[in-house]
Amino acid sequence: MHDGPARPPGQRAPLFSTAITELFGIRHPVLAGGLMWLADAPYVAAVVRAGGMGFITSRSSADLPAFRGQLQRCRELAGGLPFGVNLSTSRHTAVPLMDYLDAALAAGVRHFETAGRAPADDLIRRIRDAGGIVIHKVPTIRHALSAERLGVHAVALVGMECGGHPGINTDMPATLGGAIAAGRLRIPFAIGGGIGTGGQVLAALAVGADAVVIGTRFLAGTEVSAHPAYKARLVAAGEADSAVAFAGKPALGGAWRVLDNATLREVRRREAAGLTEHADFADLLAGSLSRDACYRDGDVERGMLSMGAAACFIDRVEPIGAIMDRLMDEAAAARDRLGRLAPEPNQGLV
Repeated sequence: MHDGPARPPGQRAPLFSTAITELFGIRHPVLAGGLMWLADAPYVAAVVRAGGMGFITSRSSADLPAFRGQLQRCRELAGGLPFGVNLSTSRHTAVPLMDYLDAALAAGVRHFETAGRAPADDLIRRIRDAGGIVIHKVPTIRHALSAERLGVHAVALVGMECGGHPGINTDMPATLGGAIAAGRLRIPFAIGGGIGTGGQVLAALAVGADAVVIGTRFLAGTEVSAHPAYKARLVAAGEADSAVAFAGKPALGGAWRVLDNATLREVRRREAAGLTEHADFADLLAGSLSRDACYRDGDVERGMLSMGAAACFIDRVEPIGAIMDRLMDEAAAARDRLGRLAPEPNQGLV
């Protein structure tokens, strides 16, 4: 029997329709994490071609011309599919936030993820007036409710398991936060943190979320612009290979979950010695250290390398489309398993 040609990676038919898949016009309820330095045009375009939504991290560009170049390249690589832009509301952005927004709107972008402080009224208003959509990333239910009042279309609630910065959230798991949010929010929401399998995607939808945020699981994607040695380290990673620094230290940026490497161990040593000022860690925290030493040159022991425990689910380097297909195939299998757990009619009745 001839089954016909194999389906190209990333072309799996939709399994779920949620408020967020409808909001962003995507096939799968998956939002890609905004990876500093790595959420560039090839990564984001690969995610949107695979049926999710990705966001170019504006702060990863050196200046506005470089950012505009990323937007143009992503449009070409995405084949006309819509993609998003991550706007950091941190006070430490090198380029004024509204300049990033104006450049993105001029390039036709209408999907935005904001992260950091609560987005200002004028930012939300300008996105809405342009016909755009904004989802704000938050660490707690309190922040989610605040963002809802500000008028965002959706929120992404990240748990303690997430790679990178979970904000002040160092003890709330993603699924627990999702279950609480389901009873308190009126707008759609996604949850992120430690999600690396399709079964977890199904679990997130079951507790009431409309999508998941996935970052770490995509890190070893073929399209991710990082050194092969770094991707090999991700493939080798286990569930205990990430650790948190700076928990409870807002002056140092707050909790940061990263790969357990020589840089993290030196951070821990200085923390144990009682050092508390940003200047005490500046040589270790420079973003360019991760970008140049690890992502470019392959030294996995240098830099604070954002990574969650979901790295344990990475078992190969493969296209992001193939990763997305695996996630959806696993979600379908988990859904089928739940169906098989239903009792037969009259089973157990006397």
